[in-house]
Amino acid sequence: MNTDVLSNEFNFYLQNQSELVKKYNGRYIVIIGNEVVGDYENQEEAIFESARKYEVGTFLVQKCTEGNKDYTVTYHSRVTFA
Repeated sequence: MNTDVLSNEFNFYLQNQSELVKKYNGRYIVIIGNEVVGDYENQEEAIFESARKYEVGTFLVQKCTEGNKDYTVTYHSRVTFA
């Protein structure tokens, strides 16, 4: 499995997040390479419209917000390890 897929796009988002938030706050942006190629009101529209224009797997859809809450997942478990 290639873990580098879309890592350039995600790194572009992270490095430019504060500027992107100023322009696209709360919207779903579509990134290819080091460029925002679209912005949408919801995730479904972003995916659908982008898949019509670009090959699936070549673009990143990211909700553009401050902080890391929209790209970090926390799991809670009652399991303990000894």
